[in-house]
Amino acid sequence: MKGRFVSAVMAVVMAVGLMAGCSGSGKESWKVTCPWAPSGVAAMVSQKAAEKSATYSENLTLVAEAVKGDAATVNTWVADTKANDKELVFVGEGLFSITSILDPAKMQFTYEDFAYVENLYSSIFVLSAKSDLNIKNIADLESFAASGQEISVAVNGSTGSEAFLAAALFGEMGAGENLKLVAYTSAAEAAQAVAKGETNFAVSHQAQILETYQQGGVSIVCAFDEKPLESGPFAGTEGVGEKGYPYFRNRCFIMASAGTDEAKIEELRKLYDDILADEEVTTWLSDTMLLEAEPMSEEDVKAHIENVKSIVNEYKDVVSQ
Repeated sequence: MKGRFVSAVMAVVMAVGLMAGCSGSGKESWKVTCPWAPSGVAAMVSQKAAEKSATYSENLTLVAEAVKGDAATVNTWVADTKANDKELVFVGEGLFSITSILDPAKMQFTYEDFAYVENLYSSIFVLSAKSDLNIKNIADLESFAASGQEISVAVNGSTGSEAFLAAALFGEMGAGENLKLVAYTSAAEAAQAVAKGETNFAVSHQAQILETYQQGGVSIVCAFDEKPLESGPFAGTEGVGEKGYPYFRNRCFIMASAGTDEAKIEELRKLYDDILADEEVTTWLSDTMLLEAEPMSEEDVKAHIENVKSIVNEYKDVVSQ
């Protein structure tokens, strides 16, 4: 009798354990690959989103991973990932709009290989200048460009988004032939180069130039947007768009593999939208990272890609000179 009782108890315990295991295994883990530096802006925002994912979904959890390699990383991801695999990857205008034109052989994928989920963030780049140049606005910059002096600009990579923003701006000012782009291996390095006197200017994320600005090493000349910056430490900085110069924002698109069930895409999109609407996250993005949460429709994404392509096609000779 005692043996039968013990067996019955063990059966109940095992059943409870099995049920607990089944309920736990129902939560899907989605790996999110960032193809850029682990210390970069995209990787940091991805990690923040992963930390918040458990708060907003009982079914999904995000796991952030950074594998620096840009096109090579995305090539590997596309080759190894099929529809409905629990994998996401970041792709931006650098690949879709720049590499696709300048060096298409590097890309073993097209937009059609992905299913769009959401835009992780938008970044408005700024142009900074060595403080001793005393260039504080677009009018000052136009005067400097007209002087015929060499215009050395620190950028992240020789053909990245920052390089084309600089080329478009100074090209439109008629000073493209005097432009010297100085490429660095990371956005942070490029942002610091101007303060060290290695270049006269730099194009960077706002957060990456903030400390140098606060120390008086640089002035912030303009922002690559349609209007003045409305918030943050650089609030009031002129937008190049209001003066008729080309611009684009830096975006980070979250992608699943093409063919992934639309219901799952919608579930992932809702998760990211909830995370990006979280008060702590929006405050951290705006106050610490100096970024914007800017959910985008797929139509807006495609329009952004085409806008950047038009700038690349017009100024690629200036960048490559």
